[in-house]
Amino acid sequence: MELIELRDAEESRAYLLDAFFLQRASRLGLASFKAGLELALEVASDGQPLLPTGAMFDLSSIAFGAESNKFAREYPNYLGWPPALLRQYEDHVLAKLHSDWSFERASDALRRYQGRDRAKGLAYAIKQFRERSQLGGVEVSPAVIRHLLQSNASDLLAKTSERLAERGPMSLLKRQYEDLIAAVRRTPEFLGAEDIQAIEQRTALAEMGEYVAHRQIVQIAARIEAALPSRPVKALAGRKEVPTRVHDDDQYPVGGYSSLSNRGSIESLLHSQLAYMEPVERPDLFDVKFIRDELFYYARDENQFLRRRRVFAFVLEPDIIEARFKDPELPCQRIVLVQSLVVALIRRLAEWLTADAIRFEIHFPERDGQQRLKEEAKLFAAVLLEMCQAGTVEVLGAVPDFDEHMKERAGHAQVGMLRIGTAPVWEDNENVVVSTLAVDGPIPVLTDGRGSPVPLAADDAFESWILAAIHQLQLWV
Repeated sequence: MELIELRDAEESRAYLLDAFFLQRASRLGLASFKAGLELALEVASDGQPLLPTGAMFDLSSIAFGAESNKFAREYPNYLGWPPALLRQYEDHVLAKLHSDWSFERASDALRRYQGRDRAKGLAYAIKQFRERSQLGGVEVSPAVIRHLLQSNASDLLAKTSERLAERGPMSLLKRQYEDLIAAVRRTPEFLGAEDIQAIEQRTALAEMGEYVAHRQIVQIAARIEAALPSRPVKALAGRKEVPTRVHDDDQYPVGGYSSLSNRGSIESLLHSQLAYMEPVERPDLFDVKFIRDELFYYARDENQFLRRRRVFAFVLEPDIIEARFKDPELPCQRIVLVQSLVVALIRRLAEWLTADAIRFEIHFPERDGQQRLKEEAKLFAAVLLEMCQAGTVEVLGAVPDFDEHMKERAGHAQVGMLRIGTAPVWEDNENVVVSTLAVDGPIPVLTDGRGSPVPLAADDAFESWILAAIHQLQLWV
């Protein structure tokens, strides 16, 4: 990764302006010139080095669907500029962007942004691509870009066009385009899964602390999920079961006729078939059709479809705020591991129990009338955004009467509850299967639905969290 710093203002201006005439994805105009400089300003203001402005504006054009460049298919013949370099740039960079699924998905999310957030979101995508591909760049003072934005754009473009015709682009641009082509060719995908989620869930625009926590949750949850079994686990022997009353609306359809058939009883015979009876002659047409099985009967649907209702509740006790601590044995803070484990459990249960009507609730009880875990609740809502919008997951604050709330849930569903804290108290509940997870150290302590500790024989601290997730699945599935 080679970083070049331009301290001279004239060199910085030349680097920014010359590259605009090398863009290939859309038309160069006053509006596009200003938009390209605003994107460069967002990147530079974040302390990141710049790619050539023409390449960055090509990224913007493809991401936001700007008008295609149809008039300049010929390649410019600038002095000192390799004729084949722009063709390679189109073949390896622009073509890759058009076919890369990660860039397409990020672009769909970026189009929902408004105003300045669009430039900030795309600047984030460029930053993540640079880090993934180990691509360098050119550091330019944001003050130079602001001065160009305040200048007359028509004069700048006219003077730059004259300079390019006389001397060609600065030599630094040639090396930058070659490095960009090489970086794209060695990078399988433009963005990673966690980068796409950050853009879709808008944490890419959040403060650094929230952004880092969100990214760690996504990455650690993916590691835990990868270590979990791909198929439903076998239920833990001797686990607690709670009988649940099944309501009538869980069974449908109940009887009724669903189709026509040429076989059936006389009670289900279509009344219209009686028209074939003759009052005198026997056998009549009715008898003939009866012998040939050509009469029509109503076919009754006798099937009943039973769909289990399941509710899984995660209760994060207020004292878990003490788990905002990084142990040397763990890859992140304990509170981040807790959130990652909950996310992994929710996703795996949703994948396995597709035939059940499932609902997940994440509770944050208050202490002394204060909600101490607002940031954690916000992160859950961001990471599980799609499931929250679908109504499968609900992030709840303080429920006025929690016991009554869970009793109401147990009245029509099978309920499992996991209480998580530094020292959660297990309480027997005749309607709910309650288990606890204590996180007062690097190795968690899990208890089953009867209050008995579950052994977690692991080689290291992080593996014990994976075993806790597997045993919790065995208690619930």
